Amino acid sequence: MRDRLNRLLLNVVAALVAAAFAGALTSFILLIRGDSPSFVLSQMWHYGTQRSTELSIVDGATVYYLSAVAVAIGFRMNLFNIGVDGQYRLAACLAGAFAGSVALPTGVRQAATILVAMLAGAAWAGIVALLKLLRGVSEVISTIMLNFIATSLIAYLMRASVFGHQHGTDTTTQPIPTSGQVGGLDLIPNSGGKVYGLIILAVAVGIAFHVIVNYTRFGFDLRAAGRSASVAQTSGVNVKKMTALTLLMSGAVAGLVGMPILLGSSHSFSAATFQSGLGFTGIAIALLGRNNPVGIAFAALLWSFLDNSATILDLNNIPKEIIQITQGIVVLSVVVAYELVRRIALVRQQRIVGRALTRTTPVAEGAPA
Repeated sequence: MRDRLNRLLLNVVAALVAAAFAGALTSFILLIRGDSPSFVLSQMWHYGTQRSTELSIVDGATVYYLSAVAVAIGFRMNLFNIGVDGQYRLAACLAGAFAGSVALPTGVRQAATILVAMLAGAAWAGIVALLKLLRGVSEVISTIMLNFIATSLIAYLMRASVFGHQHGTDTTTQPIPTSGQVGGLDLIPNSGGKVYGLIILAVAVGIAFHVIVNYTRFGFDLRAAGRSASVAQTSGVNVKKMTALTLLMSGAVAGLVGMPILLGSSHSFSAATFQSGLGFTGIAIALLGRNNPVGIAFAALLWSFLDNSATILDLNNIPKEIIQITQGIVVLSVVVAYELVRRIALVRQQRIVGRALTRTTPVAEGAPA
């Protein structure tokens, strides 16, 4: 218990130090430009704490959270699913086409749409699993290539002869009727709107991720295979099976990334609305949250806050690209800080084991005491 508290304290200190370093470096960049860091921070805080902005922050964080959890599932087994971007967009396209064209009762339509998205994401990630297990192709290479293939496949599917539907100047899938949409939740009073109703789905995914990884046999095998595949194999873990299941789970969660937008606001799929980049943002947020569902939630909120703050910077003639610089510095700082914490914890553990061995090693017979 004491050791766990010490590790938690080290992690908190590391996060604070990393945040302070990121703030200091960003302030230095602003000073070079001739901008006041205190003015920029006050403008960001004032804008970010307005009710309407808080609504956008929570909505953005909901989508970011699902993307980060999809990445974190792979990370826990030392797998790098770089293909969340393609998986989520292809899943949103197929789910949007399904929801807009299939007549089902209210409730059943929403559940079926979510299921279609999960199956589509899992199927696209399944290609990665097959390539890795049958041909030894690195998941990093295959997922990146499949992102490009997904983009081309979506362009084909959005043709008028397939799923495409002309809506003004944009090409979308058939609009989802009201009976197939998911209403919002009034969680932020006086905000003038509602947050995505599927924020409940994001919370459920986070809870399921925590329980499965930490309190089930499957989660134990997953973590064991991630730390050392050879040792896990020797202990009876089917590493190939775990690799396939982990990639399928990651792809299924990736398929959910676009559901809050599809069912909660856009009500149809279009390439303009479901832009690329969410998968790579999920990687940064997963790293920032240390693959922990609670840490990822705070990281997603921070990332969404910074994204929304870009608007007020632009209005004050401050380049909004400073937000991207800040986000990059934060991720790098936290990753370095956590690595230092890991090494410090490892050294402490080695010292504790060394002292324990010294106390318990018997003195050889005839040797001086």
